[in-house]
Order: sequence, then C-alpha cells, then structure tokens
Amino acid sequence: MTFVVGEFSALDIPLRGLTPETAPLSVLLMDIEADLDIKGVWFESKYPVAELAYRLVYWLRDGGQRDFELDSMSYADKGVVRIVESDDGWRIGSVYAPGKWTEPYTWDALVAEIRQFVRTVTEGVTTIGIEPEFLSRA
Repeated sequence: MTFVVGEFSALDIPLRGLTPETAPLSVLLMDIEADLDIKGVWFESKYPVAELAYRLVYWLRDGGQRDFELDSMSYADKGVVRIVESDDGWRIGSVYAPGKWTEPYTWDALVAEIRQFVRTVTEGVTTIGIEPEFLSRA
C-alpha cells in the first residue's frame, strides 16, 4: 500500500470554539489530521488527510486521467501530493521530495489505491467520533 495513514486527531476544532457538527467544511478538511506516509517518497505527521481524501474523491469524480496537484489550504506550496502520468504509468510524489516517485501504477491500480486511502480516512474520521459524510460532498 502506498498511502499509509495513522494517529488520527482533530484537536484544533475545539480550539477554534467549534464542534465537528458546527465546523464549516473548510475547517473539517484542514483540522482532521493524521500521519501520512507515501511509502518511499515522503512522510508528514499531522497532515490534513481529510482534505487530501476529499480532493482525491473530487478528482476521480471529475474523471481523473489528468495530473493531480493538491493545492492545500494548509500548505503554501502547491503539489504537496502529486499524481502524474508518465510513459510507464501513474506515479505519486510530492513537491517536498523532488525527484522521488512511487513505482508506476496502471490507472486501475491507482484508482484502487486512492479508494483504499479514502476508506482508511473515512474509518479514521469515524474512529475519532466525527461523521465522515462530508468526505463525499465533492
């Protein structure tokens, strides 16, 4: 598995004076965090995984099949997570790990990997007591 996720939290939501039920979508996307490991490429603790899952759901619904660059609300640099098509297939990387990429995926294998990541995030969000329906609002 390329996306490994663990240690979910949403500690900033109450610090904003909000609850998961009253928080706007943008706050949920930014404040639900977990450790994210893109195997062999890049690791970040307390990464806004809900935002990445949400954007990837939207990208797949939009048809995918073009390069993906996460323009995160939490990071200044565009491309924190990148998915690009190469001659050999689709590769996952990060602007923070220049030159490092996953092995190539076929389109179907990439979609399966993304869906597994979204399921993992959905389960993690549920585990910390937040209803995950917002992830599919894209």
